[in-house]
Amino acid sequence: MQNAEIPEGYMKDAQDRLVPIATIRQIDLERDHLVNEIVEQAKGLAGTIASFKTKTMQDVQAFVELSAEKYQAKLGGRVGNVTLTSFNGRYKVIRAIDEHQVFDERLQAAKALVDECLTEWVANSSAEIRALVTGAFQVDKQGRINVNRILSLRRLEIADERWKRAMQAISESLQTVGTKPYLRIYERQVDGGYKPLPLDVAA
Repeated sequence: MQNAEIPEGYMKDAQDRLVPIATIRQIDLERDHLVNEIVEQAKGLAGTIASFKTKTMQDVQAFVELSAEKYQAKLGGRVGNVTLTSFNGRYKVIRAIDEHQVFDERLQAAKALVDECLTEWVANSSAEIRALVTGAFQVDKQGRINVNRILSLRRLEIADERWKRAMQAISESLQTVGTKPYLRIYERQVDGGYKPLPLDVAA
């Protein structure tokens, strides 16, 4: 359908300028037609996949609740990761819930306490521990802190009370700000391993 904003016999270029179709090379017109045709088909497929994922998520949740009812158990809200396997073991459907976690301002208090410890221990602490601790608080190119690196500090057995307070501040500062469900479907191969069925074009 011709866009109402574009006069008959014209097309808009990438700079939003009106260009007479008669002045556009044939190869450019054919390329434009091919790209638009592919995109329209892709949009249709994307909608189909999105509908499939939504329905499948609802079906998995309904089955989980049905299974819980067999044991007269009531589930509080949406449960987490679930793996459903076909009777013959050939197929697996996995519903995974990934949490997006961030640290609040208490992480700065933890870092201040950790810095105090490092300054005092610098002569006696090992280079490996110093590298681990300082590296944990580094940010990536997007300015984000790696949650797993920070949490790994809690595994260090250090008796200093400041360190313990820092680890408590880290634990209390971690907040879950959102969740994102993922759907993964696998088929068992002849070697016994499972291969995912791709649900997107990139895969």
